[in-house]
Amino acid sequence: MEMQLYLLHVVPFIVIVYFAFLLFMRPPGEVILASLVGGLTMGVINALFDLMAYHASIWHYTASGLILQLPLPLYITPILIFGGLIYLLIWRFWHTQGHWFAILLLVGVPIFGFARDFFAATTRSSYVVWDSALAWPIDLIMWLAMFYAGYSVFRRLAPARKSEILNT
Repeated sequence: MEMQLYLLHVVPFIVIVYFAFLLFMRPPGEVILASLVGGLTMGVINALFDLMAYHASIWHYTASGLILQLPLPLYITPILIFGGLIYLLIWRFWHTQGHWFAILLLVGVPIFGFARDFFAATTRSSYVVWDSALAWPIDLIMWLAMFYAGYSVFRRLAPARKSEILNT
């Protein structure tokens, strides 16, 4: 039931936020597609780590409505926000005076994601329960692997900004 409520109440908000950023940023279609594929890469790696952690008794989810022990609606956040939207912002600010912001996102998002997971698991304020002392290092590795793998896919697919082409 919790996953159905999340799907009903939270996912539409996440989609609206993503589309609002698209509306104001107006990136080319190729960049939008690249951000979605990069975000999807991030979400798939997240799901694979969660599945591996469940079968290795490292962590598990306690919510109802899990499919194959995975909270599928929760992966919308890494796909659209931590992946797609963040990659779009990095693309937008990389060759501007806001370059520092792009670097902050590149370094800060995996750290923020890990810190959020660590806080939620240690205070038992989310659906995830860490069952092993290996949970925190594996979660850190997961965040680094999924964020930078998704970013790598995004960079391969996204064309350079027009200002980048003109300056070279």
